[in-house]
Amino acid sequence: MLRPRTIELVKATVPVLAERGPDITKRFYELMFERHPELLNIFNHANQRQGRQSQALANAVYAAAANIDRLETIIPVVKQIGHKHRALNIRPEHYPIVGEHLLMAIKDVLGDAATDDIIQAWAEAYGVIADAFIAVEQEMYQAAADQEGGWEGFRSFIVDRKVKESDVITSFYLKPADGGVLSAYLPGQYLTVRVKPAGQDNLHLRHYSLSHASGQDTYRISVKREDGLDSGTAGVVSCYLHNAMQEGDTLEATAPAGEFTLRTGTSSPVVLLSGGVGLTPMMSMLHTLAKHEPERDVYFVHAAHNRRMHALREEVRAVTEANSRIRSFVCYERSEAGDTCDRQGLIDAEWLAATVPADVWQQADVYFCGPVPFMKAIYRALKGLDVSADRIHYEFFGPAGALEEA
Repeated sequence: MLRPRTIELVKATVPVLAERGPDITKRFYELMFERHPELLNIFNHANQRQGRQSQALANAVYAAAANIDRLETIIPVVKQIGHKHRALNIRPEHYPIVGEHLLMAIKDVLGDAATDDIIQAWAEAYGVIADAFIAVEQEMYQAAADQEGGWEGFRSFIVDRKVKESDVITSFYLKPADGGVLSAYLPGQYLTVRVKPAGQDNLHLRHYSLSHASGQDTYRISVKREDGLDSGTAGVVSCYLHNAMQEGDTLEATAPAGEFTLRTGTSSPVVLLSGGVGLTPMMSMLHTLAKHEPERDVYFVHAAHNRRMHALREEVRAVTEANSRIRSFVCYERSEAGDTCDRQGLIDAEWLAATVPADVWQQADVYFCGPVPFMKAIYRALKGLDVSADRIHYEFFGPAGALEEA
């Protein structure tokens, strides 16, 4: 338990964190990587360059400070972050390093305003928060290792097949190099791979959604090649997988993780909405519904630039044709000659209302994933359709943002 004075001092910093949080977390990463360059083998370099990781940490620190007197309210966030930490193989010994440099950054940025009392209060508060993360993550490590076919840390996989799905997305079918069984996973979870491309100083880790139902003899991830044409920065890992990784090569991965999962065991309808490579977790959900809950009504809506950029189209068509309760719809933002789709242009609330029956929106669990602009547009549309918040489920690729800011 934290002392009342500690809680008082931490909560007093909330307005400052709202204003200076990104500066503090930016400085934190600078200090930590300068003194512990080995941690560059864990953190996503692209998110660092783009400032997304700093912003995500700033949001987490702000939430912790604002709720320091009722930390139980942020346990759902702790669990969500804990999944990624477990997937990245974050260990208890990393937490003191983080705490030390976070306090240094607070002092550096706030200067004399960060009094000794405030720094001491934050040190105590960080210790309690870190203990909560460590406890949650230890349970996750144990659960991943204890299930049949489970493991802890990294496991080697052989690329059994490499299949081009579109101009930018390729699927990789992975078999355990040790010949053992594969642990089960929930539809919507991801696999975290670790690679060291030629010419790179550090290891690189990335989360990729599993794009098929559990119970296969391989894991499948479907990866978009981030060539940098849109963002200006090419994806180190995605380009390596597309250009260098071949059938028969070895890839390391941690056990499946993630909280963005399909709610099963209910008869309610399901709406799956995806944009671009955001269809990968939806494919896992779609296959799971078709195989295990074929009596549920499912609406699968996917948006892509055009047919050339549309991955797994025929696979979705086959699943749809085999089950009359599943309906699929395709939207192309900029269709080309010969493309066939259900809508040209962007998805909006008006088109969704005309495509999915009104009573479905009042009952369905809705899942969506894709680029952030797509997700913000979908979130606004769902709010416009009066879909209740407890039935809206979404996943960010990379550090979580706030759709409510749209």
